Amino acid sequence: MSKLQVYEKELKKLQDIFKDVDPSKAQLVEGLIEDAAFLKAQNYNLKKTIAATGMVKVHPEHPELQKPIETSKQYLKNMNTYAVVIKTLNGVLSKSIIEDDDELEEFE
Repeated sequence: MSKLQVYEKELKKLQDIFKDVDPSKAQLVEGLIEDAAFLKAQNYNLKKTIAATGMVKVHPEHPELQKPIETSKQYLKNMNTYAVVIKTLNGVLSKSIIEDDDELEEFE
């Protein structure tokens, strides 16, 4: 799968999740949805590289000498950012669901 395909798949998945959210809230988080898809696609490629190289470079003669690979540092930064974005999106989604439930309680 290409990076573009991963991006499009993640973007569609997130857009489908938010399709029933209030349009103003959906518009508000549109950029976050795109950023989440972008980070997912970026990490897809980084993960393939890390699978081939590992996350840490170990000196062949002195195993105690180790150096993290830049790809692994970026992967971890992206993962942390992705987690924050997804948590934020989930908060908006959860709040939207709770508000919908409150409106239904008025009719009981």
